[in-house]
Amino acid sequence: MSLARPATPEDAEELVRLRKVMQDSMFGAPHPDVSWQPAAVATLRRKLAEPEGDLTAFVVDRPDGPGLAASAVGTIEYRLGGPGNPSGTTGYVFSVATDESMRRRGYSRACMEGLLDWFRERGIHKIDLRASAEGEPLYTSLGFVRTPDPAMRLSL
Repeated sequence: MSLARPATPEDAEELVRLRKVMQDSMFGAPHPDVSWQPAAVATLRRKLAEPEGDLTAFVVDRPDGPGLAASAVGTIEYRLGGPGNPSGTTGYVFSVATDESMRRRGYSRACMEGLLDWFRERGIHKIDLRASAEGEPLYTSLGFVRTPDPAMRLSL
């Protein structure tokens, strides 16, 4: 039996809390701006309520009380097909987070395995993510490899 379970709309606030844990860990200090959180909670509640939706999360409940210990969120992106991806669908993994006191117990791995099974069930064969230095060994062990694709961004 897996430790991870599919998230429900009721998990939205905890998923956003864990997203902030991940962001603070990546940047080395807590970021004071939390103005994004209510919109993120609302989006997660709406998206997680769609049974055949294109966004999901897998979570592990805290073993020592209420709340979540870990999470992984994923979405399906749609583009035109091409060589190596005729359907044009790509899975994207983000917000993989574990509470600091819950790390090194296999919780993120369990969440990722649940998420990868969800992608497989939907016929998604290409999955992307951006890895932190701390997370890269986990993703490598799951079969992810670095790509030469340089990312660029424009903020409007």
